[in-house]
Amino acid sequence: MTRTNLHKLGLNCFFEQEAALYKELHLARVSVQHKDIYLVITANGEVRAEISGKLQYLGRDSLDYPAVGDWVMVDRIDNVSGNAIIHHRLPRKSALLRKCAGTAHDSQIIAANIDVVFICMSLNNDFNLRRLERYLSIAWDSAAKPVVVLTKADLCENISAKLTEVYTAAIGVDVLETTSMHEDGYAAVSKYLSHGTTVAFIGSSGVGKSTLINRIIGNESLATRDIRADDKGRHTTTHRQLLLIPSGGIVIDTPGMRELQLESAALSTSFSDIEELAKHCRFSDCAHLSEPGCAVNEAVRDGKLSPERLHNYVKLQNELSYQGMNSRQVEQEKITRMFKDVGGKKQARDLVKLKQKRK
Repeated sequence: MTRTNLHKLGLNCFFEQEAALYKELHLARVSVQHKDIYLVITANGEVRAEISGKLQYLGRDSLDYPAVGDWVMVDRIDNVSGNAIIHHRLPRKSALLRKCAGTAHDSQIIAANIDVVFICMSLNNDFNLRRLERYLSIAWDSAAKPVVVLTKADLCENISAKLTEVYTAAIGVDVLETTSMHEDGYAAVSKYLSHGTTVAFIGSSGVGKSTLINRIIGNESLATRDIRADDKGRHTTTHRQLLLIPSGGIVIDTPGMRELQLESAALSTSFSDIEELAKHCRFSDCAHLSEPGCAVNEAVRDGKLSPERLHNYVKLQNELSYQGMNSRQVEQEKITRMFKDVGGKKQARDLVKLKQKRK
């Protein structure tokens, strides 16, 4: 039987030391998740698996359960006598998170134990700097290295202008241009791929992630579709999956996410220019609305900072501050902030009380 070299799948000393604590179990990495059923790669290849009743019982929320990219401990390395049972999930060295849509407090792991996050954005009608800033904020928070990948360069008439815009949003981040029209259109990505390195691709539906990954792994493993008549891409990937790159490295593909709600984010890194300006505001708790002596707003007036970038920064700050609140608390907080910039905290409290009486 052909053995699988787990080091090619990203196994390192950290995970080996953690796995050594469970001498009766076998090490494996999660490659696919379909609700409660997993595919995991063991030393004997890929097998079906499910989590143990104890692990399911002890899990406080979805973040405690295994996700694609996780290293886990299983009781067997084949399916001869049924599905393998996952008894433990090893600690993560990095994790890309998002808040689950439509829920108040639940979160979701997009990918675990990744070294590089490729944030894909096409240079056609899907181009959106504010969405890119959102993606960068969660990528920096993941503890992985973010890299911006601009796809469909062949559909862009003025690449230099678009690049200038991207550089203002992606401070300190490598920016790559790619196209599927040429054989070497994705060559810029290859320098980030190496033995044992795990990379994840995220981005909106139809930006070309699957096409890019197919080029990297050297076959058409992932389905692709042409762009629609409105120049936007079509969604193809339906679930997260881990794939081995023949030349070295591991890639995790993820479904397109046009809406990405924040669970946590490193705004101080993704908006480092605004954070630096804020140090010079007159008030340490300046909200950058209409306070006197606001260095951030002064930069906007001087044309050194775009008002759209500042607006998005404040928006993401507010979104993060609502975490853990119920709907009434969120509403009260929004009303308070509405009046904060004009000194109307009393009006805010009165309005909240009036709305509560009407209910």
